[in-house]
Amino acid sequence: MATDVGTTESVTAAETTETKQPHKLERKWTFWYDNQSKPKQGAAWGTSLRRVYTFETVEEFWCLYDQIFKPSKFPHNADFHLFKAGVEPKWEDPECTNGGKWTVTSNKKSNLDTMWLETLMALIGEQFEESGDICGVVASVRQRGDKLSLWTKTATNEAAQMSIGRKWKEIIDVTDRISYSFHDDSRRERSAKGRYNV
Repeated sequence: MATDVGTTESVTAAETTETKQPHKLERKWTFWYDNQSKPKQGAAWGTSLRRVYTFETVEEFWCLYDQIFKPSKFPHNADFHLFKAGVEPKWEDPECTNGGKWTVTSNKKSNLDTMWLETLMALIGEQFEESGDICGVVASVRQRGDKLSLWTKTATNEAAQMSIGRKWKEIIDVTDRISYSFHDDSRRERSAKGRYNV
């Protein structure tokens, strides 16, 4: 039985084109990096904050993730951020100013890397019911213990924050209690107490 070579070639070309289509995310995300290990005298906070790259597809994310160091490889006092595009990882950003953050600490570098990756995938995969309230996540490498902080924009919405906190604990597989602090409290006191706990 004879086959139509032209038809076979066009079907193969269509299949190839279909598999090469990038997988768009629900929204764009931006990686940021901040290294405060050698701040300039008198420099304001955030002057060393640098936008790394904004991406909008699954393929871009994995390419970036595979090429960028894991947080455990960063120098002390470095922060690595993933925030929604258009939102700067600063308290002063309009999306963050009335918000706060859930924070978990890690004494093991391998745990930090695992929690970081699981959080990134949950964010870009829109796994939180209240994803509209999430601004982004920060990995902070510190000598006394590393931290991961999930920033949200509406600190006073306790129901949303509790839901986000419970879901995040499940995602990063943490059994210890984690706390939520308001950015307003942190502005006033260096070691602000948590307002919510899960």
